[in-house]
Amino acid sequence: MLRLRWLGVVWGFALAGVVHANDNDQIIRQALLAMQPDLPIEKITVSPMPNLYQVQLKGGRLLYASADGEFLLQGNLFQLQNGQATNLTEQFEQKAIATQINNIPMEEMVVFAAKEAKTHITVFTDTDCGYCQKLHSEVAELTKLGVEVRYLAFPRQGVGSHGYNTLTSIWCADDPVDAMNEAKARRSVPNKTCKNPVDKQYALGQAVGVQGTPTIILANGKMIPGYQPAQQLATQALKAQQ
Repeated sequence: MLRLRWLGVVWGFALAGVVHANDNDQIIRQALLAMQPDLPIEKITVSPMPNLYQVQLKGGRLLYASADGEFLLQGNLFQLQNGQATNLTEQFEQKAIATQINNIPMEEMVVFAAKEAKTHITVFTDTDCGYCQKLHSEVAELTKLGVEVRYLAFPRQGVGSHGYNTLTSIWCADDPVDAMNEAKARRSVPNKTCKNPVDKQYALGQAVGVQGTPTIILANGKMIPGYQPAQQLATQALKAQQ
């Protein structure tokens, strides 16, 4: 997970003569990895702004760097046209997140289907989270409004925690939907283990920037941190599908 602490601030860092690559991609890559060896770089491309490169990280988030690798920026890039500001960073990151989330196999999620689905939301959840329980109490209303609810596991306290063990038991249950209902009602779920995607989903949540639960991802990749009432959430979800 990205450990940079200086959001939105430009910092210069010396290459100290180590980097001799002719290609800008390699210059930037080597400079970043020298600073943080485990930085999950997916690819480096020219950004819409002249003389600025965008560095796509695993999960879809972006950094920006100068061509010589001397300056680095983490923040939003806006394009101003006809008196309007478009957040290009947000657009790119949402698209990248949507691609990842919407390509998760349905069998790896706990899904509450809508009879006449018009759209869907994907929710990173922890059964020990009070607002997750509140959101779950409104799932029936969401599905009636045409919003399918897909759950991914995000144990806030990490691997081995009570929430992690409960989520594992849910994904391994004979009926995960029923087990999810029981857990969200604060009733115990029989302990079960099996091959499951809980660790993978927890890592994915960290990669896309989930910091708490519930975190809701709309069909277009827009991320909503925290609980929202069913009617308000359904309105946003249906709009994101258009």
